[in-house]
Amino acid sequence: MKKIWLTFILVGFVIGLSACSSATSEEKRKLVFGATVPYSDMLKEGVVPILEKKGYSVEVKEFNDYVQPNIALDSGDLDANLFQHKVYLENFNKEKGLELIDVVSVPTAPIGIYSVQYGSLDEIKEGSTVAIANDPTNLARGLTVLRDAGLLKLAEEINPVTVTVKDIEDNPKNLKFHEVDAAQLPRSLESVDLAAVNGNFAVAAGLDLTTAIYRDQIPDEIQNRIVVRDGDKDQQFVKDIIESVESKEFLQVIDKHFQGFHKPKWMEE
Repeated sequence: MKKIWLTFILVGFVIGLSACSSATSEEKRKLVFGATVPYSDMLKEGVVPILEKKGYSVEVKEFNDYVQPNIALDSGDLDANLFQHKVYLENFNKEKGLELIDVVSVPTAPIGIYSVQYGSLDEIKEGSTVAIANDPTNLARGLTVLRDAGLLKLAEEINPVTVTVKDIEDNPKNLKFHEVDAAQLPRSLESVDLAAVNGNFAVAAGLDLTTAIYRDQIPDEIQNRIVVRDGDKDQQFVKDIIESVESKEFLQVIDKHFQGFHKPKWMEE
């Protein structure tokens, strides 16, 4: 009698394990991405269709800030996100004690200097007004692109993620800075001489990225990346995401719908 009961227990245990395994497998066929605009559109148009062909069900959740997508990923509410570059990710991990990793870089909308008044950098007059973002992350990017355009000089020993106007060492054209909400930068062009606008906000406002009088060249560490939890790096769904991004189909979507985006080195090779 004991042997019979033991057999039932073992069979039940095996069935239970099988059920758990099936549930885990099924769960991983349902992926949730977090992204900001326009990267949510990039996922929907260029990545999701490929993953669906591979048998996944994919949901894309849009965020309007640069904090919650990482918090949600770490907590397990997301399986991956797309909105940040490597420098930001490394700083975020350090500050929050997280273990998130980037797995593949994607074409990135460059921050650009836009102007209604001027058609080139050479035309910018002394004392011109410049709109820059008022939040730390976008402010830093705005100042660094103004530096790269030769309009100002920043202190050499700076953290590229935390740069502020206090780090300006030389301002040869005596530019006057106006800090506004990053999403409002495109609208500010009506009241200032030029503005340093992040690519995502430029796209959202309908600006043509190719009309900027200067566009950030975006070094590799500033290219946006798809990010996952470190513990998932060897999971099949992560491998499938990478394969989707590196596909010819994804490149075709980029060339057709995301002109002006700076492609990562691997895509240009």
